[in-house]
Amino acid sequence: MAQLSGKHALITGAAGGIGAATAHLFVDEGADVTLLDRDQGALDRLVAEFPAGRATAICCDVTDTSQMKAAFDSAPRLDVIVLNAGIAGEVAPITEQDESNFDQVMAVNVKGTWLGLKYGVAALADTKGSIIVTSSVAGLRGIARSSAYSASKHAVLGLVKSVAAEVGGTGLRINAVCPSPVDTNMMRSLEEGAAPGASAKAKAAFERMMLLRRYGAPEEIANMMLFLASDASSYCTGSVFTVDGGYTAT
Repeated sequence: MAQLSGKHALITGAAGGIGAATAHLFVDEGADVTLLDRDQGALDRLVAEFPAGRATAICCDVTDTSQMKAAFDSAPRLDVIVLNAGIAGEVAPITEQDESNFDQVMAVNVKGTWLGLKYGVAALADTKGSIIVTSSVAGLRGIARSSAYSASKHAVLGLVKSVAAEVGGTGLRINAVCPSPVDTNMMRSLEEGAAPGASAKAKAAFERMMLLRRYGAPEEIANMMLFLASDASSYCTGSVFTVDGGYTAT
């Protein structure tokens, strides 16, 4: 039997690699999905990949309170929310980073997650479902030259644990997923930032950090999202799940 049969999920950052892979897996497992992203064209292309009626697109900036409230208000009865929207920002020493980079990273990664939790908790009041937040291994360790990003992903884990403590008695579950580098467009920009003009060397260096000696695939992160969305994780809340190819094991 499909693990999400009859359920409806809302996914932010849906047009990116992890978001799109999660949307496809959820639909394959029986869910209908509402997909949020700020890129309307990418959303339209993604929705076209699904059977008619299974996916709905909402163009939404997760940092905008009114847009987020409207998106949650317009979504059908929800069972699962995946707060996946995020940006990497500049890769540079802190002394060379522009203040606007810090503000933008915090706005998308932290405020966007905070708004998603604010409206998501209310949206799941009846279904007592599952909220899943994408953090990063950068939320577990300091990452040189990515101070704003690392700080934002540490903050995301604080939000997950704090809000899980608030709502635990209601039966609503909130958990975080911490991927290591995943083979998506975000990593292309990080590779170039780490080694301008030599991104292939940067990728090889990043891959050596994982015990499995490779990046993760978006579908591998989606598998963890599915576990946390399904009843198989019914006793999991306030927890952090790494999907990192062994990065944090050493």
